[in-house]
Amino acid sequence: MARFIRQLPILLFAGAAIAQTSQIEGVVKDPNGQPLKDALIKIERKDIKGSYKVKTKKKGDYLHAGLPLGTYDIICEVDGKDVDRVQGVRTKLGDPTVINFDLKAQADKQQAIAAAAEKGELTKEQARDMTPEQKAAIEKAMKDRTASLQKNKALNDSFNAGMEALKTKQYPAAVEQFTKAGEMDPKQHVIWGNLAEVYSEMSKTQTGAEQTASMQKAVENYKKAIELAPTDAGYINNLALVYARMKNFPEMTAAIEKAAQTDQANAGKYYFNMGAALTNAGQTDAACAAFKSATEKDANYADAYYQYGICLTGKATSKPDGSLVFPDGTSDAFQKYLALKPDGPFAESAKGMLATMGSKIETKYENPAAKKPAAGRKK
Repeated sequence: MARFIRQLPILLFAGAAIAQTSQIEGVVKDPNGQPLKDALIKIERKDIKGSYKVKTKKKGDYLHAGLPLGTYDIICEVDGKDVDRVQGVRTKLGDPTVINFDLKAQADKQQAIAAAAEKGELTKEQARDMTPEQKAAIEKAMKDRTASLQKNKALNDSFNAGMEALKTKQYPAAVEQFTKAGEMDPKQHVIWGNLAEVYSEMSKTQTGAEQTASMQKAVENYKKAIELAPTDAGYINNLALVYARMKNFPEMTAAIEKAAQTDQANAGKYYFNMGAALTNAGQTDAACAAFKSATEKDANYADAYYQYGICLTGKATSKPDGSLVFPDGTSDAFQKYLALKPDGPFAESAKGMLATMGSKIETKYENPAAKKPAAGRKK
């Protein structure tokens, strides 16, 4: 009888594949060294495409588990900007790979690198810690700084040479040097202001077309200076004086008024200058008005009162008997001068004018700034 051998089924057991994963954790500190919450940690896999993200918690800590073993770039993003990164991180089985971000230390390092680059003393260690982009930016900054230093030296040399030439009245040389400086840095108002002064002074040594051309150049350069420094009343006043020499009185008046508005503390002096310029030009009425404005802007401006009085005497009329009639305010102007400067350089002249006018000369003057004793106080 045939024996039947029963064949048992073969059972195949396929062992379940165990996933090989890793973890990355760390802490983020802000620029003040404090834990930073809600910083975004971006984990970018480099060997195979993959991207993971996690935010920091209240204590600035983060943890991302379940990461495939691999090589990653870890980027810290704050307020939408990447503020730090660690590249080429190789994860491992077991304990998490720790990647911390200390933004204060990072800022300190960047400041140290910037300071070293500024001095041109970047160390090998500092260069090694930088990305190619950072190295390129630093190298460019160092080259730009070197070029800037060279430019500044050339600029200073030209400016100083121009100042020396102006001081010694070598006007063509001063024009050359200041013009060269202006080409190197056209945003320096002091260059154009001094170039304008050179042309103004040079015009005083010239006549005819040459003089006119130099004064026009002075105007042109004062305007450049004023455009760059609109609150510098000195430039505006100097421009007005050039206009006065050109006998362009409307422009002169406008410039003086602008200077007075810009620098109200010295408004009296600007109007005094205008009065002097108009007097020299024979514009008596306008000169008197300017001197009067000077006294109104500065009630203690003694010389303005004297010149106002002199200006008014030029408008005196004669009676049929030959005696003179002086405009109202003439005597008061001289009296005011003597009150302010009883021993001033024009004191005798003022007294002489008052005597000519038949006015009584005050013999006792009080200092307007002197304090009067309080009522009831014994002297």
